[in-house]
Amino acid sequence: MFNRLLGVLLCTLISLHSYSQDKDFFTIDQFKKDYPNQVVIMNEFEKRIRQKPQKIRIDREIKIAVIYPGIQLSDYWVRSVKSFKKRMDELGLKYQIKEYFTQVGQHRKQTSDIKKAINDQPDYMIFTLDVRKHKKLIGRILSENKIKLILQNITTPLKQWKNHQPLLYVGFDHIEGSKLLADFYRKKFNNRGTYSMFYFQPGYVSEMRGNHFIKYLDKNSKFALTSTYHTQGKFEKSKKAALSLLKNRARRPEFIYACATDVALGIIEAIKDLKVVNPPLVNGWGGGSKELEEIMKGNLDVTVMRMNDDNGIAMAEAIGLVEMKQEDNVPTVYSGDFVLIEKGISKEQLDTYKKRAFRYSGI
Repeated sequence: MFNRLLGVLLCTLISLHSYSQDKDFFTIDQFKKDYPNQVVIMNEFEKRIRQKPQKIRIDREIKIAVIYPGIQLSDYWVRSVKSFKKRMDELGLKYQIKEYFTQVGQHRKQTSDIKKAINDQPDYMIFTLDVRKHKKLIGRILSENKIKLILQNITTPLKQWKNHQPLLYVGFDHIEGSKLLADFYRKKFNNRGTYSMFYFQPGYVSEMRGNHFIKYLDKNSKFALTSTYHTQGKFEKSKKAALSLLKNRARRPEFIYACATDVALGIIEAIKDLKVVNPPLVNGWGGGSKELEEIMKGNLDVTVMRMNDDNGIAMAEAIGLVEMKQEDNVPTVYSGDFVLIEKGISKEQLDTYKKRAFRYSGI
């Protein structure tokens, strides 16, 4: 009982430092309910993503700035840019693109990059929103209404911008993916046991993937959260935290929930170093190349695999519609599909998923 209460207390303290709480965002289901006109637009846009591109005849050259925390083991961000460029090329759009890549947690550098991008006055700016300090800058972009903004890896519109939203929120819904993983663990352990939470950096991703996972299990199972760790999304910090957790056999939980790829890889490296017999199960998050390699080696137990390249395709199609003066056909939110990948999957089945997920960025 004490361990469960301690885990809940830790979770609460972390939540207070995270980017925001549920009241600040529309979930996708809430958004559809409050804005029913968006449902048809979203459905039609999804069809565009799956269809072959239709050439667009626009003479002007578009300026685009992309600011991503892309220096990490997860290949999501690199693949996003690749798929985006290829779809832009297929659409026949002329563009200049300036890329700014940072490491996770380099908030000052990201802020500096955003300011540089704004000064360059691009037509479109693609960025992610994970920490509170970037909210003001993004609000400034929206209020000036000179740059079309696409927010990547976020699918929950901010309520405070309800009358002036970005052009597009795009990604793969963190809440949906986390529920898929929660249901896997519920089935695997007959709805009871202990687990440890390994968060990303304090912010949006930790809130949506981590805290929503905890809330879902608290409501739908008898699992007990016994420990939490903030890893800053770093491989080495995740490994160090996992070594600390696993060295004490009495504290080992049934599973360790990892909020991101680099976190999961750090945990399984710790398991290897300690040569743990019957280790806790570990999940990945996103299903990029590194995670899938570890699934096939038997080191990672499960992951939610994003149909990755759909995010880049969606951004290109949104820009295409704007350039054709059809901005009303761009939905506020696009969230791509997931599949659950478990250890033991056949190579043939995994290859089928990879061909779809990485059809632009390369297998």
